[in-house]
Amino acid sequence: MHYKISSENHIFIFSKDNKPVLFVKEGDEVEIETLDCFSNQIKSNEDKLESMDWNKVNPATGPIYVEGAKEGNVLEITIKKIEIADKGVVATGKDLGVLGDLMEELYSRVVYIKDGNVIFNEKVSLPIKPMIGVIGVSPKEGNINCGTPGSHGGNMDTTLIGEGAKLYLPVFVEGALFALGDLHAAMGDGEVGVSGVEVAGSVTVEFRVLKNFKLSNPIVKTKDVTATIVSNESLDEAVKVAVHDMAKLFRSFTKLSIEEIATLFSIAGNVQISQVVDPLKTVRFSLPNWVLDSYGIAF
Repeated sequence: MHYKISSENHIFIFSKDNKPVLFVKEGDEVEIETLDCFSNQIKSNEDKLESMDWNKVNPATGPIYVEGAKEGNVLEITIKKIEIADKGVVATGKDLGVLGDLMEELYSRVVYIKDGNVIFNEKVSLPIKPMIGVIGVSPKEGNINCGTPGSHGGNMDTTLIGEGAKLYLPVFVEGALFALGDLHAAMGDGEVGVSGVEVAGSVTVEFRVLKNFKLSNPIVKTKDVTATIVSNESLDEAVKVAVHDMAKLFRSFTKLSIEEIATLFSIAGNVQISQVVDPLKTVRFSLPNWVLDSYGIAF
């Protein structure tokens, strides 16, 4: 079956108390329409961040109840298609991002997207690389703001989460209660200015429930790499957990010693920063798929 959800059905927190807007089965396709991270409040350069409703930041469309998903399972999300609007917003300002200490006020600007490029100014145009900033499931207990990343996913702002990728999320509640939003037409690793090119759009996904696979944190797989994703207050701790998560994967699928795993990771793996501007910082540890394929690691 193919379904479509309007962006009118959105949440600002991931919670088991959110009522599902759609019930789907494995293999169903869902086209999910999204607002941009500012809830489409910045439509022109006359619209200012100062006058915006900051309670309406980082909406995620959903939640979707996936039948058969239970606590302890893993939800596989195949990102089949991402479509974006023809204009977006870039923003930064005082106390925002890595350079916020050098600014005196908030700043935003509308940028246009034409022929597959973001027109930054008269000198610079950048090829689009659409990706999903906020994508996740309900936590087991409590509420998590859509702007905060964690083991449930959320605002991971990871550039690998784009068209063609598969994302794997641990399931904490029945039905998973999946939602996504915060699309970017383009974004650099780190998102150092606090925004990518923030755009409205739509994402088509397909779900599968994995019952014999355990995860503590998200994993993303593209055509080239597989990466463990971890968010933490400290980049150092996030790196440590991300590498340990990949080591757990190898220890469960192979008979390699920890010394072999460590040396393999050191010569073939890459620690990469996804974002440093959210309430928790997000990193990933990636390995080329051919390394996992060599050991028959598949899920």
